[in-house]
Amino acid sequence: VQLQASGGGLVQAGGSLTLSCAASGSFFSIHDMAWYRQAPGKVRELVASITRDGSIDSADSVQGRFTLSRDNALNTVYLQMNSLRLEDTAVYYCNADVVTRYSGAFYQKALWGQGTQVTVSS
Repeated sequence: VQLQASGGGLVQAGGSLTLSCAASGSFFSIHDMAWYRQAPGKVRELVASITRDGSIDSADSVQGRFTLSRDNALNTVYLQMNSLRLEDTAVYYCNADVVTRYSGAFYQKALWGQGTQVTVSS
């Protein structure tokens, strides 16, 4: 099972980007999905998370600007980022709680996608 992130890039302040992260491979289900980010010299922080039924939790710094959504049929989570600021510059990582089934037992594991760089310029 792996997570494939895409959509990063260079954008001017005030602009928009959309990140996508798709899970592939063999698994039973996906519970929470989320985006984190890590700026140079800073710890990784939660941007926003979404449960399977669509409940969302997001950082105060992105509320009103970023929109998180998911498509359970496609096993994909999206992060629509609007009104981007210089301080949004970071490597963005997707995360998902993936459930697999083996010999009748269920196993849950948190997976990380490869990071995607988002750079906001002035």
